[in-house]
Amino acid sequence: MSDTPISDSTPHNVAELGMLCRRLERELNAANERIKRLEEAGDVVEERLGYPCGCGGPCRACQSASKNWFKAKEAKP
Repeated sequence: MSDTPISDSTPHNVAELGMLCRRLERELNAANERIKRLEEAGDVVEERLGYPCGCGGPCRACQSASKNWFKAKEAKP
């Protein structure tokens, strides 16, 4: 990932613009796939919260972790 915004390097012709659009679409698709995998993994972990505690239900730490997971998962632009 570059520190320079893409908008700072304006394409000079239609071909360059097309290449930029294709690259951005590939990067967006890859980012969306990664988000999907992270959400699936987080859901699996969240389902297992509380099991090893042995306190007859989710302890405060597990409840807090679950609450934070759902808050993070819902914070989508």
